[in-house]
Amino acid sequence: MILRRDWLIGGAAVAVAAIGLTACSSRTEAKPANASTVQAAQTVVPVAQVRRANMASRTVLTAEFQPFQEVDVMAKVAGYLRSIKVDLGDRVREGQVLGELEIPEMNDEISKAAAMVEQTSSEIAAAKDELRRVESAHEIAHLSHARLEAVAKREPGLIPQQEVDEVKARDLVAEAQLSAARSKLQVEQNKVQVARAEVTRLRTMKNYVTITAPFTGTVTKRYANTGAMIQAGISSQSQAMPLVRLSQISTLRLSLPVPESLVPGIRVGQLAEVQVKSLGRTFEGRVARLASKVDAATRTMTTEVDVPNPNGVILPGMYAEVAVQTTKHDNVLTVPLDAIERGTAARVWTVDAAGTINAVPVELGIEDAHRVEIVSGINDRDMVIIGRRTGLKPGDKAVPKVIEPEQ
Repeated sequence: MILRRDWLIGGAAVAVAAIGLTACSSRTEAKPANASTVQAAQTVVPVAQVRRANMASRTVLTAEFQPFQEVDVMAKVAGYLRSIKVDLGDRVREGQVLGELEIPEMNDEISKAAAMVEQTSSEIAAAKDELRRVESAHEIAHLSHARLEAVAKREPGLIPQQEVDEVKARDLVAEAQLSAARSKLQVEQNKVQVARAEVTRLRTMKNYVTITAPFTGTVTKRYANTGAMIQAGISSQSQAMPLVRLSQISTLRLSLPVPESLVPGIRVGQLAEVQVKSLGRTFEGRVARLASKVDAATRTMTTEVDVPNPNGVILPGMYAEVAVQTTKHDNVLTVPLDAIERGTAARVWTVDAAGTINAVPVELGIEDAHRVEIVSGINDRDMVIIGRRTGLKPGDKAVPKVIEPEQ
């Protein structure tokens, strides 16, 4: 009897313990179900804070590099090419000799002009001697006439009138001879000036047989070979042949057709970012010249950007993408680009302090590669949802998770 009672007491204790474990198990399993419900009600969304920044919009245009200066070097006189000192690809300095011409008859012409100077100089000497002789004769004739005329007035009838008239005529003839002698001397002096000018011209032309570089640059084309007949570059004849083509590439030009709407934002001196994809490099340029006129056909204004090229890395003819800043706004409200929902009207999705999602219409300003200006609609410190907004509705609750977007 004692054993049976102990057995019953032990069984009851086991049953009570089992019931207690079952109850505990039920309470433990119900707990995760409640946490899951709370998590579903509060969706985590990535957000970025509205912040102020300096914004600048850029216009990207494509252009082809051109030499800063380029010219076909012509000869100033006609002749045979005696020698050419440069070839394709050579770099030359301003004033460096590119080639020399041969003009055999030019030396003879210079000698002839020099002889003409000597001849006219001798004729001037003879004319001066003749002038002195005529001046002496005129002086004697004039004195004789003056004396006879004075005597005739003082003592009328003493000297026959015919003799007085003859002396007066000789005086007039001598005066005419004096005028002719002076004119002849002036003619001879003019002749010698013409002869000397001809000598100077021929000597200047002789200097033109040496063809020099008008500026520092690179020979990008060679036209002539030794012995070729070169026509004068000032001739209108179509067969005039250049010696070489010279290009200045230490600085290059980019000619950009800027659309009319962007013209007010372009100014001389603005920096430009020049990307040359064929080289995989970016260079700094500067707006150097403006046409100051919008083309009526294309509604664009030609704008030139200068790009320094001291090492000759960039070659004329390469293409480049040129980014020029056209508008700048300082200290404005901005959000990341992927915070904007674009449609019939732009809007952003915000999460307020209570965790409520709102769709807010906004007015956009300028934008760059990462951010966009907000003119109106939101304020400083607002939180905007970035990335995908699928499944979200205004009024939903969310837990914001701040993400630092790319600057």
